[in-house]
Amino acid sequence: MKKIIVAIDGLKFSRSATEYAVLVARETKGHLVGVFLEDFTYHSFSVYSLVPDEGSFEDIVRKREDEDRKVRDQAVRDFEDICRAAKVEYNVHRDENFARKQLLHESIYADLLIIDKTETMSHFDAEIPSDFMKEVLLNVECPVLLVPQDFEELENVVLLYDGEPSSVFAIKMFSSLFEGLNKPVEVLSVKSPDENLHLPDNRLMKEFMKRHYPKAVYTVLNGTPEVEIVEYLKNKNPNALIVLGAYRRNMVSRWFRNSMADVLMRELKTPLFIAHK
Repeated sequence: MKKIIVAIDGLKFSRSATEYAVLVARETKGHLVGVFLEDFTYHSFSVYSLVPDEGSFEDIVRKREDEDRKVRDQAVRDFEDICRAAKVEYNVHRDENFARKQLLHESIYADLLIIDKTETMSHFDAEIPSDFMKEVLLNVECPVLLVPQDFEELENVVLLYDGEPSSVFAIKMFSSLFEGLNKPVEVLSVKSPDENLHLPDNRLMKEFMKRHYPKAVYTVLNGTPEVEIVEYLKNKNPNALIVLGAYRRNMVSRWFRNSMADVLMRELKTPLFIAHK
């Protein structure tokens, strides 16, 4: 049985993340853990914006903290209601610790982390991916499923493959976790305009795929990966689950080229499965 954890900000409950987590738990026959990130430094309000009206400043802060606690308690109840209705095994972890530290520690003991791709762990808006998400993705100890704000049933799976070991590793991790998932599978590659349209390591890759997804279809495009992949997925696979490899990059290369995961998070409204060694 797989252990699936879903990260939840109790002040901004993501029903979509919970619904995707329940779907994955059913598909993988896994045990679901709701990790409620109750960072003691994070509130729904800014202390500097509070204006005392009646009572002391401390009384007002205490009242707002009590309101936040009620919201978080309701989020836990909502999570439990969804799990019970879906008849999946679950439990809840609540810890008033630094959210990043808590989540990364939990990921050591999980087979998969599911999280809303718009998560910020802040009452401020932030671009996608937020600083919180970037740190989690760079340091997480298990594969991650990034999900959109709106839940949609999955129609197919697209495996992004560029001939690098990291992309094959991601496919291995995905097939191990989702071995019972019965959806059409496509392998998508992009090569430079002056290259042929053969799959990188064609014989070895197809031999490998035959053992995992014997009915997979293959698509090879010419162009710039960040452009061609986004365009192809928007037009051909609006409800696909996308699988891709390493998020980690050395700092020098990040100055010149965005992570593919960052681009897909911003441009697509589909779940992204990311795995790196």
